Amino acid sequence: MATAGILSRVIGLLYNSPMTAIIGDEGNGYYEFAYRAYTIILLVSSYSIPSAISKVIASYLATGEYKNAQRIFRGAFLYVLIIGAIAGTAVFFFADMLVQIEGSATVLKFFAPTILFSGMLGVFRGYFQAHRTMTQTSISQILEQGVNALASILLALWLTGLVPVEETTKRSVYGASGGAIGTGIGVLSGLLLMCAIYALNLKMVKKRIAADSHPEELSYRVIFKMILLVVTPFILSTCIYNVNTYLNQSVFIHSMHLRGLADAQVATLNSAIGKATKISTIPIAISSAMSAALIPGIAGDFKIGRLDLCRDSVAKAIRGTMFVAIPAALGIMALSEPLLLFLYPQPETLDLSTRLLMVLAPGVVLYSLSTLSGAVLQGTGRLNAPVINAAIALALQTFFLVAMLELGGIEPEFAPFVMVMAVVLFALLMCILNGVSVRRHLAYHQEWERAFVRPLLISLLMGAVAFGAYHGLYVLIGINIVSLCLAVIIGVLVYLIFAIRWQVLGAGELKWLPRSEKLIGLVEKIGKRS
Repeated sequence: MATAGILSRVIGLLYNSPMTAIIGDEGNGYYEFAYRAYTIILLVSSYSIPSAISKVIASYLATGEYKNAQRIFRGAFLYVLIIGAIAGTAVFFFADMLVQIEGSATVLKFFAPTILFSGMLGVFRGYFQAHRTMTQTSISQILEQGVNALASILLALWLTGLVPVEETTKRSVYGASGGAIGTGIGVLSGLLLMCAIYALNLKMVKKRIAADSHPEELSYRVIFKMILLVVTPFILSTCIYNVNTYLNQSVFIHSMHLRGLADAQVATLNSAIGKATKISTIPIAISSAMSAALIPGIAGDFKIGRLDLCRDSVAKAIRGTMFVAIPAALGIMALSEPLLLFLYPQPETLDLSTRLLMVLAPGVVLYSLSTLSGAVLQGTGRLNAPVINAAIALALQTFFLVAMLELGGIEPEFAPFVMVMAVVLFALLMCILNGVSVRRHLAYHQEWERAFVRPLLISLLMGAVAFGAYHGLYVLIGINIVSLCLAVIIGVLVYLIFAIRWQVLGAGELKWLPRSEKLIGLVEKIGKRS
């Protein structure tokens, strides 16, 4: 699932490059504003469904109550149909209130149907995750993103071609709307795939239900109450955790309008922020995947009182996540300019996006860790703790942002830096607060040296080698993409060799990965030689 999450984000990043070339920085800015508003509505209506449903169903599967698990699945499906329909309708008719940019409001309306499809897809993903199988979710994610990429590019090309070249703003809005429609087509393809997989497994599901001898059968009234009680904290936590992006966006728009910037100028600045943000979120996919995979197991272990297994799972997940997140952050910082030159070569925002990406890089580690610790708290029944922690972090980062943008008199060219600094501050606060909550609740003590110090030292060496390798190769070859790829390969090899020699990752963590037997054998062989 971690591999699928990263691959999905890579596909998303790669298709955004031709999309931005088609619709321009202005169109990309309109799309980013609309997408962030859509994401918030999605968080409330369906985004938390997989984690919440997997937790509820997993607790019943752990005791062999297959009938009740299936009834919960059906109740969850009805829940998202109702909530998704209401949320989609609200987005379509109140788009102007959700975004204060006219072009973005038009784009947002095309996201409305996707909200309903996403809720249904989320129930299926949560159902399979509860059975501790991530293959279905992983395949559907890759299919969804692949179809989304193809459909978005084709629709953007077609729709921009309907508008004369001189009408730049209208072309930008039309192209961004094509991207919104493409997102919906991608989600629909993932939903159809999950329906087909469920149909193939239906015979086995019915057999398990028939063999279930538990006499007590939950009523749908109890199920709806249970879903609301479990889903609501998940929604509040996830919503508050992510609403900072939308809130920051609203403050940014208001501040820039006060300084006399037109919508097109605000959208262009937002495009630069969006480019840096998209690159920085790719490594975070592994923590999101690790979190989704962690919740059912921790929920089951916690229910039967095995706190030792819970702590062991948390330790392995943190080491595995930091093994990727720390070098990714240093690598992004070292190669930010060639990365953006390859993906987003638009000269208007290239320098700004490069500097913003360097500021955002530490957030990769902080967001990865806070996402994981939030999932641990949710999986062990502390559903309110992430909500409270997120609310505190949100209040403090909002105070910082308003003080800097509204009261501090920051010039428009520096406003994007304040935006990304607020994002990093929020992630840092969430890390601290969630970490304290996990330590108190599970009596968990983090091993800092192996999980953080060793990866950081090796990553610093890797970053320096990759930076030097890129610039040296570029002088010799003069081709950015070739120099970048070779520098990345060299950096990865340096990191892996030293990580194995310093025993950053052992057999326990490698068991999480595909084909782990071969990897474990390789690690043990290199370890003996060193």
